[in-house]
Amino acid sequence: MYVGSYTDEQHPVGISLYRFNRQNGELTLVETYSDLPNASFIAVNKEKTVLYAVSETDSYEGRFGGSAAAYAIEVGTGRLSKINQQPADGSAPCYISLDATGRMVYVANYLSGDVTVFPIEAGDGLGERSQLIKHEGELGPQADRQEAPHAHSIIPSPDNRYAVSADLGLDRLVISRIDAESGDLLPHGGADVKPGAGPRHVVFNADSTYVYAINELDNTVTVLSYEADAGRMAAVQSLSTLPEDFGGVSYCADIHLAEDGRFLYASNRGHDSVAVYGVDRDSGTLSVVGWQSTRGQWPRNFALSPQDEFLLAANQNSNSIVVFRRDAETGMLQETEQTVAVSRPVCVQFL
Repeated sequence: MYVGSYTDEQHPVGISLYRFNRQNGELTLVETYSDLPNASFIAVNKEKTVLYAVSETDSYEGRFGGSAAAYAIEVGTGRLSKINQQPADGSAPCYISLDATGRMVYVANYLSGDVTVFPIEAGDGLGERSQLIKHEGELGPQADRQEAPHAHSIIPSPDNRYAVSADLGLDRLVISRIDAESGDLLPHGGADVKPGAGPRHVVFNADSTYVYAINELDNTVTVLSYEADAGRMAAVQSLSTLPEDFGGVSYCADIHLAEDGRFLYASNRGHDSVAVYGVDRDSGTLSVVGWQSTRGQWPRNFALSPQDEFLLAANQNSNSIVVFRRDAETGMLQETEQTVAVSRPVCVQFL
């Protein structure tokens, strides 16, 4: 298991490698890597041979914007060796994903509000960027956070025909068509969420009939119907991520769907919890099951372990990763005694 962290001079480790015990959820540190500052998001290819990560900075080697890096994964140990690093030409890259063919890498650049596309070269390294796609459109109403486009994530659809980028500044899910020959992203359309919602991350269900978007600014999850052939989606439900009696300040962060499609999980920074929803398999709509404290502060990211046996919450502001056992029948989370100290963890990725 890999953890990406924000870094500084006192805490230079950007990526940490842990061994995860699937019997009891125990985490054991194997190795750390200090060659990539602010490794705020990580992705592993399908073959589990290469790790790709962003470096969320404003400049790289004197050039405007952050960067992305590729690492070879050693079989059997998970240890990393850097292949190469490339400038993203976009400021504060905060999300990275791969297309289904393993030919392209997509990076969302938050501050500059654009998406960088990298081809994957022979040897699995990143080629020079092939595209830098600026998001444009009407800004959301929250002037302090939606003063410009802010691309916060990008993922391909399960059939690899389209890519969806959540833009917090535009209150919009930007949809691009993936050219089957070149791998380029081509303009296609989009779907709006409620004004001021601030979409952050999205996840598709297994049969590509629904998309779930977590909205950072208004603390909601939006359910959208999805037409895979047309690459078209429309909102059908919006549901709060917070209990009705919560009166504090909170911002949503991450979202994941259980493999069996029965439960959806969403994290709250401020309320410091994971919200648990039941999923109606026919309509795709959600119903609240409950909340679980993450036993820490500011859960920016979380991950479900292989076969969804555990959920691991990365508490950025309290420097911890806390392990919960997941009840497959109820969807709820149960506390364990497993926790590790990690400086400013912001991404968890299983191998």
